[in-house]
Amino acid sequence: MAQSEVTRTEVLQALAEYDRLGRDAFLDRYGFQRARTYLLVHEGRSYDSKAVLGAAHGFLPGRRPLRARDLSGGADHAVRVLRALGFEVVRASFGEEELMALVTRLKVSHHPVDGPSRYQPLTLLWAIGRAVNDGQRLLPWTSTDERLKPLLAAHGRPHQRNRPEYPLAALHRAKLWDMADVEGPVPPAHGDAELKAWFTRQRPTSGLVAPVHDLVRRSGLARLRAVDHLLATYFGDLDHAPLLADVGLDGDRMADDLDPAPGPDAPAGPAVPVMPTGPVIPVIPIYEEAPAAPRDPLVLAANYERLCRLVEGGEAERHGRRTDRTTSRPVRSASARRAVLERSEGRCENPGCPGQPVDVTDRGTAILEIDHVDPLADGGRDHPAGMIALCPNCHAVKTRGRTRHRLAERLLAVARERHTALLNRDA
Repeated sequence: MAQSEVTRTEVLQALAEYDRLGRDAFLDRYGFQRARTYLLVHEGRSYDSKAVLGAAHGFLPGRRPLRARDLSGGADHAVRVLRALGFEVVRASFGEEELMALVTRLKVSHHPVDGPSRYQPLTLLWAIGRAVNDGQRLLPWTSTDERLKPLLAAHGRPHQRNRPEYPLAALHRAKLWDMADVEGPVPPAHGDAELKAWFTRQRPTSGLVAPVHDLVRRSGLARLRAVDHLLATYFGDLDHAPLLADVGLDGDRMADDLDPAPGPDAPAGPAVPVMPTGPVIPVIPIYEEAPAAPRDPLVLAANYERLCRLVEGGEAERHGRRTDRTTSRPVRSASARRAVLERSEGRCENPGCPGQPVDVTDRGTAILEIDHVDPLADGGRDHPAGMIALCPNCHAVKTRGRTRHRLAERLLAVARERHTALLNRDA
């Protein structure tokens, strides 16, 4: 294909011209529209990927620039060419709905007895867990093979081979998996000896595509939605706790928003402080102010409703019937906890709170604890309507104080009132 003749040198020349002319003039000169799907990122700036590749072709000796209609293979091929040349190409916009569209369109094989294959969902859960825990997106083939094989053996279908080659090739075709340091196209996810030989020969460094990795690390809500869909679709009524523990998605962090993963040039740790000379001056602790509450009530209400839907195990329409059935599965519990924290807007929900700590956690969030005021042991639900966010002082009074029973009744009423009011805020 003509654009495959382009080298990194010609692309850099096109980028320089783009910077000189500006975006609109560059696109007008080469006959391209603004990119809607992919952007080339270089030295902190974004460029229209197809337009850059088309212009770069014109810098080849004796060649002319390529117009949009001349680019064979479409946008996906342009992305592969640019990435093969060492450039970073990302989606122009990527959010929860784009993620869910990719996840819900997975094509998996179906066994007549066992049902749908679990290779791809297991690999996705494992990669999401890595995004949360260590932020590492790409792994060498040897590490991927060593880590995925036992996971596939432990949680895959009995009659399926615990071979990582199949899910990686399938997820690459589904636009969810990057294959770096490879030559030529990635083979389809079928066959046996040929597929195994390709991975043995190419030994790809691979992982989630950058937009998916960044989103599932950063957004707890996006992560919960993706994980919940994978578990409900491919793992039915099984106990999800062991699987989530094995992929590193157990515990409260599964629902937390996290900072973007550090880049490869980030320092390994804090710099060693320079000790001052002279007399020692006592250090007085300085407490940071609690984070500001969200200001957009409609965004808060929308996020709260989506989390409640995850808790209730359904995707009912906003004004449809709400089910009272909940489960104690990890995703539901994490969603309920996250929903209550969203609802609290960083403030203790006890109306009589004498004052919560003004300090914040290491991640800059308010110091709050989630309590089931409608106790699970007494048949209460693992649901935001029966849970409340309390500062440590109010939580201690509610748990051990002499007035705890009277306070619990008041807090349960508050939780139900705030739950109902928030769901109806945008009605």
